[in-house]
Amino acid sequence: MEGGKSQAGTVIDVTVKFSGRSIPVSVPLDSAIKDLKALLQPLTNVLPRGQKLIFKGKLLADAMTLRESEVTSGAKIMLLASQGLHQGDGPILKNAATRPISRDKMPITEKGKAIVPDKNRLERWKSTGVIALAECNLKVMPDDIWGCGTSARALDISNNSIQEIPSKLGCLSCLQKIMMNGNDILDESICWEALTSLKRLTTLYLSHNHLTVLPKEVGGLKSLKQLHVSNNKLNSLPVEIGLLTGLEVLRVNNNRISAIDPSIGSCISLVEVDLSANLLINLPETFGNLRNLKALHLGNNGLKTLPSVLFKSCTQLSILDLHNTEITMEVLRHLEGWEDFDRRRCSKHQKQLDFRVMGSGEFDEGADKN
Repeated sequence: MEGGKSQAGTVIDVTVKFSGRSIPVSVPLDSAIKDLKALLQPLTNVLPRGQKLIFKGKLLADAMTLRESEVTSGAKIMLLASQGLHQGDGPILKNAATRPISRDKMPITEKGKAIVPDKNRLERWKSTGVIALAECNLKVMPDDIWGCGTSARALDISNNSIQEIPSKLGCLSCLQKIMMNGNDILDESICWEALTSLKRLTTLYLSHNHLTVLPKEVGGLKSLKQLHVSNNKLNSLPVEIGLLTGLEVLRVNNNRISAIDPSIGSCISLVEVDLSANLLINLPETFGNLRNLKALHLGNNGLKTLPSVLFKSCTQLSILDLHNTEITMEVLRHLEGWEDFDRRRCSKHQKQLDFRVMGSGEFDEGADKN
């Protein structure tokens, strides 16, 4: 039975088999196979050019319609994905059983009490300014942290199982660097008001957690120079990101972001931006405002073009990773300022002067990835 009617005509329901999953899809019967692949992209994290659709033992051609391919409602289509053409992988979650634990650091119980007392720990933190609690099997932040007060300059609680970042964090008012990557932090379990009260905070690591949104309070981190939120489940960046005019490094790779707000263009101090492995199909023209940008990582997205002013306006750009996107050399050569960018890139990468272009014509800038 056919799924119904739309402006494009008859809509059919098909089931796509992929990696042990059955994915139901409703699609107009007169859609091209390439349109079906575009629908499957956010559902499978596989770029369209990495998809092979097979129906009744035959490979479906991009230019053919579903009707021409004799695909009917209720059909089952198999999807095979080419290795290396995935995007938007989402969080790479740590495995608690295999998380490395430093033997010279004390395990902490769920109540925040040390199994083996360390009377000198607080004094050491105060004297060095560094609260070092990475890989300590923590489930909560121990109470003796708060005794550091204004002595603390850096807080490292990375690679634990901490879920809650309490409002007490604000009492460490002189913190400049916080590393909370590799924990179990959720949207509702982090006190952003406490973070924004830290007027000297320049570096914030929140990668490898379970965040789905960055709240508007992010815009209050006025002193921030580095923001690392890769490998979460973010689907967007807030408009308030544009308030971070001193931000120099932004890493939000391996999330599920499908669009970037034009407010990004107000982050005029940005030097490095990593948006790789998301679900992006375009970038706002305001990227041209990032005159200090030197490195832009966009690999493993569904991009087909770049902002028209990128090469012309971003005159310091010399690193561009477009690995596994659909941007071709022909597209790049038509952008104003391409020749100048090419010279800068070649000057920076003397050992690899030639772009690696695959036979299908896609631009594969793997050399710029590292």
